[in-house]
Amino acid sequence: MYIANNWKDYELLDTGEGDKLERWGNYTLRRPDPQIIWPIAEETGLWNKADGHYHRSSSGGGEWEFRTKLPERWTVSYGPLSFHIRPTNFKHTGLFPEQAVNWEWMMNRIRGANRPIRVLNLFGYTGGATVACAAAGAEVCHVDAAKGMVQWCRENAELSGLQNAPIRYITDDVFKFVQREQRRERQYDAIIMDPPSYGRGTNGETWKLETSLYPFLELCMTILSDKPLFVLINSYTTGISPSVLRNILHMTVGRKYGGQIHCGEIGLEITKSGLNLPCGILGRWESEE
Repeated sequence: MYIANNWKDYELLDTGEGDKLERWGNYTLRRPDPQIIWPIAEETGLWNKADGHYHRSSSGGGEWEFRTKLPERWTVSYGPLSFHIRPTNFKHTGLFPEQAVNWEWMMNRIRGANRPIRVLNLFGYTGGATVACAAAGAEVCHVDAAKGMVQWCRENAELSGLQNAPIRYITDDVFKFVQREQRRERQYDAIIMDPPSYGRGTNGETWKLETSLYPFLELCMTILSDKPLFVLINSYTTGISPSVLRNILHMTVGRKYGGQIHCGEIGLEITKSGLNLPCGILGRWESEE
């Protein structure tokens, strides 16, 4: 398992009863996590003092209960990278801290390439990967269908001192965007994608990871440069194993370019127990350079 254990502004304090207790900077939040199927060892102390508690609803969704009046948003940092944190209506905070293992890997690959690198970040969300790649010196194109997420990414880049970095911010359907880039004959040295399990486009197009991921990756192959550096796929879809990502990377980018493929779970260490919480999976293809 790839563990993001170099955080200072984030900590997974404890877990149990379907919930995780986290420290985000100076504030603690209690949020649900379906992977946590074990009991809370001792529901005292910080569990009962969490600044925010997201309560799930039996009918779906849920709502926040705040013990403390929190700011609308606050900032956490990971090395040179800074991000706005804000509890949203869907339990999320705008950042997936386990992704720090990917940020470090991408930054090392970009810096070690010793050549200009152009990165495409698809389903880019609030831009953790975009900010990391730009901080390492890459030119980045950030694409997400949600205008609010693209704006959040722009704010994170500014927080990280990257307001003048070569970042393109695109609000668009990723499939249509890649098709247009193909027609423009624009190419990228690295592609990152964090596709959802299910989604629907503005014109009723349906995305289902099990049927859409492979053909989408094949499409993305058409805009990879002749000397690609890496391809990264993240997935939080239940039932998809790291071996599935390994297979589709092997059948696409690996078959054409050779290189190496590394896949596995991604997670966070639980301070209280010392155990690791699985948070998703990743598939990495990288060149031999």
